[in-house]
Amino acid sequence: MLTTRKRTQLETVLAEYDADSAWFATPPAFAWLTGGGNNVVSLADDTGVAAVGYDGEDVVLVADHIEADRLREEELAVDATVREFDWYDETLESAVAELATGDAVADFDLPGAETVRVPTRTFPLTDSERERYRDLSRETTEVVERVARDVTPVMTERGAAADLAHGLRQRKIDPLVVLVGGADRSQRYRHFTPGDATLDEYATLTVVGRRGGLHACVTRTVAFETPEWLPDRFAATQRVAATALRATQRVGRDGGTAGDVFDAIRDAYAAVGYPEEWHEHHQGGMTGYGGREWFARPDGEDAVTLGSAYAWNPTIQGTKVEDTALVTEADVELLTVTGEWPTTSVDPVGDGAALELPAVMSRD
Repeated sequence: MLTTRKRTQLETVLAEYDADSAWFATPPAFAWLTGGGNNVVSLADDTGVAAVGYDGEDVVLVADHIEADRLREEELAVDATVREFDWYDETLESAVAELATGDAVADFDLPGAETVRVPTRTFPLTDSERERYRDLSRETTEVVERVARDVTPVMTERGAAADLAHGLRQRKIDPLVVLVGGADRSQRYRHFTPGDATLDEYATLTVVGRRGGLHACVTRTVAFETPEWLPDRFAATQRVAATALRATQRVGRDGGTAGDVFDAIRDAYAAVGYPEEWHEHHQGGMTGYGGREWFARPDGEDAVTLGSAYAWNPTIQGTKVEDTALVTEADVELLTVTGEWPTTSVDPVGDGAALELPAVMSRD
């Protein structure tokens, strides 16, 4: 059933574009409207194999007869009318165009319709989305932490990455990003795509997992022989992460922008003694139905919406801190937690209460 809140969000989309109907075929928007449905067959395609639309009254799913029954039975958490077409007679675009009477908008190339941006970044998460997000984030983190506890110094980065991807797939989570850096490559690169190097002294494991359209972003670090520099540098990175989360809450309350949060992040790097490190890697931003719905940049104009999910990922050479959090008016709720990993109470730079953030797991 389409919830009242989701219907209100859809009505907002129609009103914004003065449209009679809105149609979505990109995987994030399809999942957003269908309650977590998946229209992906090939990961190489920008659009899925089906589209879903709203005309002010009804939700309509359009798919060819190859996909229609499976989507109806397995991928719809809302009531929808299903319109089938023969794959050999029509395309998805032509089938939707026949139904999209009046002024229509779409997030894919639909003849006669205005192309619009996926609306997911605009709206706070609904209650059901928050519950799905908590489950996804916990399960993604369980996989990452299990692998982090099992890896050894002689294991290769590629071997650890394979274990991560396998564990995620077993839980019906798409492993969109799987990065593993051993002691050498974690210090040389910020995006340590897995190679044949062994892990050696320590390892950093980063995952973005997707299920039901939502994205959980998490990084964990495990040390076998803790380098002398690692504790202080990791603690500094934690303070930047805590600052980013508290700044998100403050800026959201004030009706500010991504650029305002970025300013706080940049100031935090300077305060912890690493004023230039922000140049070396993006800092993250709003997540949800995209790995990042937007990235924080200097003078970034994206609105900071409370009730949404954020994944900040500050780095200082050789260290990275990254978790997914639901940020509301009242709380910063870390979603990527299991209770089975060491944590540290971290004070943000400037105002705001301390946050309990994951620490380095020492296996010395």
